[in-house]
Amino acid sequence: MSLIQKAKDFLGFDIKEDKYALVDDPIFGKVAKDKAPDKWIRSTCGYCGVGCGMYIGVKNGKAVYSKGDPLHSVNFGTLCPKGLSEHKMVYADSRVQAPLIRKNGELTPTTWEETFQHTSDAFKRIQAEHGKGAVAVISTGQLLTEDFYALGKFVQLGLETNNYDGNTTLCMASAVMGYKQTFGSDGPTGCYEDFEKADVIMLIGANIADNHPILKLHIAKNEQVTGKKPTIIVVDPRKSKTAQLADIFVPLKPRSDLALINGLCYIIFEQGWEDEKFIRERTNGYVEFKKHILANYPPQEVAEITGIDVKELYNLAKIYSQADAVMSAWTMGVNQSSIGTDTVSAICNLALITGNVGREGASPMSITGQCNAMGTREFGFTSSIPGYRNYASDADRQAFADIVNVPVDLVPNKRGYAYPQIIDAINRGEIKALWVVATNPLVSYPDQNALREALKKLDILVVQDAFMSDTAEIADVVFAAATWSEKEGCYTNSERRCNLAKKAVEPLGDSKTDLDIVLEFSKYFEEKHELLFKDLQTPRDIFNEIKKVSKGQLCDYSEMSYEKIEQLGGIQWPCNEQAPEGTKRLYTPDMPCRTADGKASLLPVEWIPLSEMACAGLPLILNTGRTVEQFHTRTKTGTIGILDALAPEAWVDLSPKDALKLQVKSGDRIALSGTRGRVEDVIVKISETVREGNVFVPFHFNEQLINNITIPEFDPKSFEPNYKQCAVQLHSEAVPEGITYEEVEISGYLEGVKIYEEESLVTQKEKSL
Repeated sequence: MSLIQKAKDFLGFDIKEDKYALVDDPIFGKVAKDKAPDKWIRSTCGYCGVGCGMYIGVKNGKAVYSKGDPLHSVNFGTLCPKGLSEHKMVYADSRVQAPLIRKNGELTPTTWEETFQHTSDAFKRIQAEHGKGAVAVISTGQLLTEDFYALGKFVQLGLETNNYDGNTTLCMASAVMGYKQTFGSDGPTGCYEDFEKADVIMLIGANIADNHPILKLHIAKNEQVTGKKPTIIVVDPRKSKTAQLADIFVPLKPRSDLALINGLCYIIFEQGWEDEKFIRERTNGYVEFKKHILANYPPQEVAEITGIDVKELYNLAKIYSQADAVMSAWTMGVNQSSIGTDTVSAICNLALITGNVGREGASPMSITGQCNAMGTREFGFTSSIPGYRNYASDADRQAFADIVNVPVDLVPNKRGYAYPQIIDAINRGEIKALWVVATNPLVSYPDQNALREALKKLDILVVQDAFMSDTAEIADVVFAAATWSEKEGCYTNSERRCNLAKKAVEPLGDSKTDLDIVLEFSKYFEEKHELLFKDLQTPRDIFNEIKKVSKGQLCDYSEMSYEKIEQLGGIQWPCNEQAPEGTKRLYTPDMPCRTADGKASLLPVEWIPLSEMACAGLPLILNTGRTVEQFHTRTKTGTIGILDALAPEAWVDLSPKDALKLQVKSGDRIALSGTRGRVEDVIVKISETVREGNVFVPFHFNEQLINNITIPEFDPKSFEPNYKQCAVQLHSEAVPEGITYEEVEISGYLEGVKIYEEESLVTQKEKSL
């Protein structure tokens, strides 16, 4: 830079007019001149399960812009910070641009032919020596539905191993199983429009302001649609951003939500506020359920369990039961629990006894985490046969086999190992090969000790990913995958809306789409490729088979097409001859449940206390979760400068009282430890969002890997981990290691705390002045 230019910059004469110039765009008005697109491609966001419509701006063959689709009914043209910067992750430095094989200890670029030959030879040898189940696969919630279907079909019918599960087990499995045991099938019952039409919105363990911020727009529309402001109830142990928007905040004790819901049912029965007509006509199990509730969940006991006053319990029960339409929504705060499945059914019980199912503004609805967690549930071949068919049903197996023209003996008659069982089986020596697709267990899995031991025991670890994740770095083989904007297909969002994600640019380098990887890899298994994929070569071919597989099922796609999906801005299943433009809500009066008699089940579910309570030496309870700037394990968002700058590392939320005990202030660094591990150098954020004795740490970060500490405990029905509650100790430099957290209160350190508190008060006064 010349001296004249430096002087201009210093004096403010050069306003960078050229650099920041705008030009008129035919779709979006003013856009930056230096990256004005040659064309806009209509697509769908590839981050969370909200399913926002968007446009990808393409210039000179590269994605240069992400803009919200102003005509899309999900997001009305808006995007969160991740969506607005999504195009930037396509060209991240961490992209894997060619297949890799570990040679002489180093991952080395090679050809696809060598990669597929090497991997297929290893899989064949292992299966010949140890059985078909010795190869296992762990998938994701981020592929396109067509990718999921092809992958599952190849794994289950081609490799003939049913040891296959998805990353969705870590986030959505409890919702799946809860829906199944209540309604007879998986499938969110409501839609986003219910946020706009409900009189009461109860958010349970759902910090949508951080995790699904676009959904706030639907809540904001409610008063305009209904003519009155809805009552927003937020149930959460942490006073999150969402809780701060609530009319009523219910700060219950950690993992006591099931007891709270059962307690509300007790009061409703006691006061005669239930909807007897709905219960009689639409449910089974009423007598046993009511007997269970009245015998075990009186308000006084529920108040003791939850920490919520009896008077407030009655107030909540009255508001919920007296409203014309109540929407109950939840996310990971409910699902990620060792009693998550039964908590989901408890939420459904409460909706059922008050008639809040299958009506406008009235539904119990899970909000999915990843962009296509629903797609893998519907057609991924993990916990069920595609189209929500049951492995244990001979009729379901035969029907699927007939549709896709394969021998019925190839279709498994039971589910194989779930995600945590796969890890345990590797440690037992039963599984020798693991294929990990678009997920990063070295950060996301809760039992890091067991996982890391298991990965050392494998004969071969194959990772299929677009990014060099922590897990890819230790792989023996890496399949270089294309990512969002580089391939075409569908995502299904939280409201069962199938959206089209269109290809905008070519895959980077020598990477391939996930579908092409599966189709080409299957050719190395000779006759299986011919049997499974003879007439399936493109995403559209796969989609057409999905339509056949789903016809007549609850998740019916049979009247969909790519063109119609794009024209309507997504279509909610079931979409069939009776509902050619889709269906907003499940289990309306004319839609029976998928049970033997078409009725929902009222289930007597039991609250179980935490297995690991705060105690001497471990005096605090840890909670984990997400932040709006980051996604999953940051393989995508960690590469984007603006998002990384907003949230570059993990932090710990501490209550002011706990901060005083530790003699720390915001910006200081502490360590956290538990019985399973320790995390160092975590920055402190003093916050009223957490109560005394509780701390919160986001889980995205590999350097401050909080899953080193989380408890290796799983829901016995869904196999979903209990990420949210375990006992921990905190360590600060102000309190030497020899002094425990509790001893601060009874030792000479009290004097230091007193001085610290006085200094803090002085500082606060100075700031206020």
